Amino acid sequence: MALNGVPRKVGVVGYGRLGQSLVSQLLAQGSELGLELVFVWNRDPARMAGSVPPSLQLHNLAALGERHPDLVVEVAHPKIIHESGAHILRHANLLVGSPSALADQTTEQQLLDASHRWGHAVFVARGALWGTEDISRLDAAGGLQSLRVTMATHPDGFRLEGPLATAHSSGPRTVLYEGPIRGLCPFAPRNSNTMAAAALAAPSLGFDNVIGVLVADISLTDMHVVDVELRGPPGPRGQNFTVHTHRENPAEPGAVTGSATVAAFWRSLLGCSELASGPGIHLC
Repeated sequence: MALNGVPRKVGVVGYGRLGQSLVSQLLAQGSELGLELVFVWNRDPARMAGSVPPSLQLHNLAALGERHPDLVVEVAHPKIIHESGAHILRHANLLVGSPSALADQTTEQQLLDASHRWGHAVFVARGALWGTEDISRLDAAGGLQSLRVTMATHPDGFRLEGPLATAHSSGPRTVLYEGPIRGLCPFAPRNSNTMAAAALAAPSLGFDNVIGVLVADISLTDMHVVDVELRGPPGPRGQNFTVHTHRENPAEPGAVTGSATVAAFWRSLLGCSELASGPGIHLC
């Protein structure tokens, strides 16, 4: 993983549950994996006190270039990608942990422009999306006809904004949103990342044609459930190729991120650290 024996320098933006896990693993295993943690930034610096060595605490995100990172990992909030994504790409490759930010077309274009201008890659973590490579292959072959992603969890696990913030469950299981993912991401920025990853895996459909469904289910107190349904080309007798995956991800009550997603993100970090991808957006 180290390039010519030189450790790859990694910065982490965000110190919530996922950020804390990544920092802990980088500090414990980084040296043997050829990775060196060079900074941690959090909007509230007090949260890092006592757990992140002072020398690694970055208090001004605009000064990240002084740490000379090779890869910056965003695990904070889509606002960071909107506000600072292009600046980060001036200095390093970027691993986006909040792909719902890319539902904003201006942000996506800014990232692409900065990526090509500075020669750095935009990596997007697949997170809880199962079968990413298969979706991408079918899409690239021109056979993907429809894609639908349903995410269900307890109402306490949602962090909703705008009109969805006032949506109320009307029974044990309530559909809060059903429609194009682009319309969901601004109002559920922390609960639509799996769906956003699906839109990026299927560019022929994209954010406007991949369907997202957000469901509040009071029985799901300790898990997030993600169903992915896709339809492909018809066979010789007219029946369509179909796939339906059902993923149950254990989660602490009220948590936004499930436990399996934390492990998957670590693998994404290791994977994109090994890749020598050029400019553009790449799922990992």
